[in-house]
Formats: sequence, C-alpha cells, structure tokens
Amino acid sequence: MPSTTKIPVGILGATGTVGQRFVQLLEDHPWFEVAWLAASERSAGLAYQDAAKWKLTTSIPDRIAHMKVSAAAPDGAPRVIFAALDAALAQDLEPKFAAAGHVLITNSSAFRMHPDVPLIIPEINDDQLALIDRQEWRKSKGRGCIVTNSNCSIMGLAIALAPLAEQFGLEKVFAVTMQAISGAGYPGVASLDILGNVIPYIAKEEEKMEAEAKKLLGKMHNDQLQLADFAISAQCNRVAVEDGHTESVSIKLRKPASAEQIIAAWRGCKSNVAQLNLPSAPAQVIHYDERIDRPQPRLDIHRGKGMTTTIGRLRACSIFDWKFTVLSHNTVRGAAGAAILNAELLKVKGYLEA
Repeated sequence: MPSTTKIPVGILGATGTVGQRFVQLLEDHPWFEVAWLAASERSAGLAYQDAAKWKLTTSIPDRIAHMKVSAAAPDGAPRVIFAALDAALAQDLEPKFAAAGHVLITNSSAFRMHPDVPLIIPEINDDQLALIDRQEWRKSKGRGCIVTNSNCSIMGLAIALAPLAEQFGLEKVFAVTMQAISGAGYPGVASLDILGNVIPYIAKEEEKMEAEAKKLLGKMHNDQLQLADFAISAQCNRVAVEDGHTESVSIKLRKPASAEQIIAAWRGCKSNVAQLNLPSAPAQVIHYDERIDRPQPRLDIHRGKGMTTTIGRLRACSIFDWKFTVLSHNTVRGAAGAAILNAELLKVKGYLEA
C-alpha cells in the first residue's frame, strides 16, 4: 500500500515506554502512518525528541523526532488512536476519544473487563470483536469504540492455554511469573530495589491475570460473552530482566492428554486469522522448544519479531497434570505489538471505516 493511502494514526501517551514501542513498530508499517502524538501537558508543544526520553535500541525515526507533541485531547486527532496510558488517566480520557468518534485501540487496563469492550488476541478470540457493536459509542453518530489488548503477564499464557482448552479442557491453572522491569515503564523500579533482587509484588497484577484469563478464553453465545470456568491462581514477581516475561505454569486438564498430544496441540496451533495476512501476525503463533534449559528471555524473546510465544520444559506435575514454562515479549507481544495487530484486524473487518 503506497504511503499516500496509509491510514493516519495517533499515539496517546506517546512519550512513555509503550508509546515509544508504538513509534518504533509503526515506522514503515504498510497500512498505518503516525500522524499525531500526544502526551501530558508538560510535553505538549515540544518536539517529540525533546519530550521523550528515548530508551529503545533503535533511533527515533527522523520524521517522528521533529513532530510536535499535542495535548491529550480529541480535537485535531486522527480517527484511529493507539493508547498507552496509565489506567487512572485512561479511565477519564479514553471514553472522551470514543465519544468523539475515534477508534481507540488501547493497552490500558481501564476498560478490559467492561462487558461491552472486547479484550482481543486475534489468534485465539477474534469473534469477541462482535462486542463492539454493543458499545454506546459505536451506536452514536460518531461510531467510535474502544478495543483492548490484555495485560502483558497473561498474553503469552493465554496463547499457550488456548489450544489446550480447546482440545482437552482446562480445570485448574497455577502460574508464577518472573516479569521484566520494562513492564514497569520509565523510570520504573529503582535500581537499588531490583538489582540482585526479586520483588514478589506487582500492584493489581495477579488480579488482572486471573480475571483477564477467563475473558480471553471465554466463548461468545447469542452475542453475549460467557467467561471461561476454569480456576486460576497467579503469583507475580518483578525480576532484573530488561525485556521478556517468563512464567512457570501448572495445569489440570478436564480430559487426559499425553505430553506428545499437548506438544502436538501447541505445534499445530493455527491462528484464527491466519488467512487475513495481517502484517504484524507471526508466522508461528507458538514455538515449542525441546531444549532442557529453554526458553530464556535473552535468547528467545525476539522470535517472530517479538510476537511468537515460546514454550518449553513440559513435564508431569505431581500436584496437577502437567507443568511447563512460557516466555513472551512484554512490550511487543504484550503491549504495542498486540495493539497494532488488533488494529490490523479491525481494518480488515471494516471497523476503521467511518
């Protein structure tokens, strides 16, 4: 698609960690082009390179570096908005954009559990997009809406669980996370707190994992979403890793399954939207690594350009049935990359049209 026909998009919360990842991933995107950046009042009016404390390994794209940061208000913004806001700010700002007719694709937790807001991972639950049509913003003249992606800590786990739930059924899930410091944003966790240390608490993280898992793996019935009914318990830890959330998981299945059958389910996992050729969709949704010491964040998070979930160490569990390790890139698959993939799905399904 030539650049003259690309869809202009905005980034709300553009100067933060996830906002920067949006800028990076949208550079040279075949369908979308960043046309608007917004952040807090202290950043409004500044050139982006002066407002953002850039922390990624690639440079700020030249065109974006000199773009002026706007105030975080709907006026003058393009119709399609990617949002990377703190939940408290999002609770107030995101409905204003939707009410003004914007399609808001958000990484915030503020509306993830709203019954009319889809919580989408396109490869596993694209049918939940139907919830958009129940939103009052969509029914209004402006036809705005809000679509969310999940919390970074449940993203990879939900992808790992989806084919097992489909083939064998899930009864119980227990997950212990080791979450990267980039998930805390910038300036994030103080070095004296995290270096050589593990912090066994991330505010509201365990509650998000447990609630969002049931929505992500729920089923649509008569235009209503029925939450999944398995039990899930999560324990979340912050560790001194830059990028990549690693999780140790134990599961109890409803139907017996062998290790070979479980690995076959993962390796045979086919994306619900594979035929749509979405630019950000990984060729391989799940990669199962047979090496005894994998996955590892340093070695495996960039598989599928950061969009593939890597699983390893499947073995019998003496309390439940099976246990294994899951790894996903928390700011790509778990944040900006997931939102961009959702936007691509919305475009193909016609939701970005006025």
